[in-house]
Amino acid sequence: MGLNAVVAACYALPVLISVLTVRFFYVLWHSGQSASRPRNTRLRCLIILGSGGHTAEMMNIVTTLQKDRFTPRYYVAALTDNMSLQKAEVYEQSLIQSDGMKTAESAHFMQIYRSREVGQSYITSIATTLLATLHAMWLVIRIRPQVIFCNGPGTCFPLCISAFLLKVLGLGWCSIFYIESIARVKKLSLSGLLLYKLRIADQFFVQWPQLQHKYPRACYAGRLM
Repeated sequence: MGLNAVVAACYALPVLISVLTVRFFYVLWHSGQSASRPRNTRLRCLIILGSGGHTAEMMNIVTTLQKDRFTPRYYVAALTDNMSLQKAEVYEQSLIQSDGMKTAESAHFMQIYRSREVGQSYITSIATTLLATLHAMWLVIRIRPQVIFCNGPGTCFPLCISAFLLKVLGLGWCSIFYIESIARVKKLSLSGLLLYKLRIADQFFVQWPQLQHKYPRACYAGRLM
């Protein structure tokens, strides 16, 4: 019985690898194409915040979204970032006061382990990145976002990778929109470079024309701030 199981596994493993490989290239081929949904469908939206200017830029982008379409909104920030989620909460509270929206239904606020702290060595960041990726996978499986917005903080990479893996496994289709920070004038951030090279982002935007010339698959969006 044990030998039969081993033989069956030997046959099944190449088939599984082949299926996942085909699925991987299928996802890459359809990158940038949103899943077919009615225009009035609500979309679970994951918004990744970063410390400092990242959050200011992202909140500026969030104000332009159709709030009745991109809902519920899940704001995620690093565990050591105490300011970003507060700004998001203040913004969502302003929506309640102006439009009477229910923040309990439309907005949620979460934290995630940071892949790499500022000044942390790349050697020690391997372990923290693995921990952040596991945490990110758990969050993505729990939320099952249909849209992700991010603009460069290190916390975005494990979340985007997790969402991409769910697409490959056929457990959900999430469109990833990456907007490079306006502070990146001549070269991409590390997060942006990884998402660009690995073709993880469905739409990749830059805010300076010279970046678009250097990275031709990026879209020049102009100044968003």
